[in-house]
Amino acid sequence: MIFYFSGTGNTKWAAQKVADYLEEELVNIPDVFDGDCHFVLKMGERIGFCFPVHGWRPPLYIRQFIRKLSFDNADDHFCWALCTAGDDIGETISILQKDLEPKGLQVASAVSLVMPESYVGLPFMDVDTPEKERLKKEKADEKLESFLPYLQNRREGIFELDLGHWPRINSRLLGAFFVKKLVTDRRFHVDSNRCVKCGICADVCPVHDIQGGLGHEPEWKHNGMCLTCFSCYHHCPHHAIAFGRQTQKKGQYFYNRNKIH
Repeated sequence: MIFYFSGTGNTKWAAQKVADYLEEELVNIPDVFDGDCHFVLKMGERIGFCFPVHGWRPPLYIRQFIRKLSFDNADDHFCWALCTAGDDIGETISILQKDLEPKGLQVASAVSLVMPESYVGLPFMDVDTPEKERLKKEKADEKLESFLPYLQNRREGIFELDLGHWPRINSRLLGAFFVKKLVTDRRFHVDSNRCVKCGICADVCPVHDIQGGLGHEPEWKHNGMCLTCFSCYHHCPHHAIAFGRQTQKKGQYFYNRNKIH
């Protein structure tokens, strides 16, 4: 069983590739988040977690899901993790490991994939150039291809992670600032002159934080669920959504399978 969460599609691509290879069930976390989050595992079934890195940490949404998560028989099941990031991941997997310990799970192997950048919430951050996007996708595909047999064979102790130069500082100091100050929907707004009320932004929001739909301008709910994944911003076909002043003159990105090569 593979649990995944994805905003702009990088993680969805990776999770689907693993699910197809292992021939295992793929569970979109938002589809089950509001339920009891209790699952029954098959004999010998693997348990996988796939998610993007937010502020050098697992997204708050993933951590909340894990707190709710329960299994009938989790003992002795091979557990693995995959995370995607625009650059490095810091202590993300160590944090995930601590979150899983109360559930009786231990990450036996993990991989991180450097994917095209989608976080545009700071002045110095923008999407990658088309060439850099292409190269990242190619390298990520190659890395995942080489990692798949480890999962198939339940190899333990394989940790192919892009930790970065300052994992503790990034995950603990900068990560705390990111969660406290930058994870918010209150800076999102829509340019009425550009918005055509297509409803795409509400449809693609993975945590259903946007009130709207076809025929309506988007309104963010301010209910604490937003992860600032920028899926709404990136999918807007008329570039009508902005995040304060930080997204002015910046590009858009979401995963497009046809643009791998």
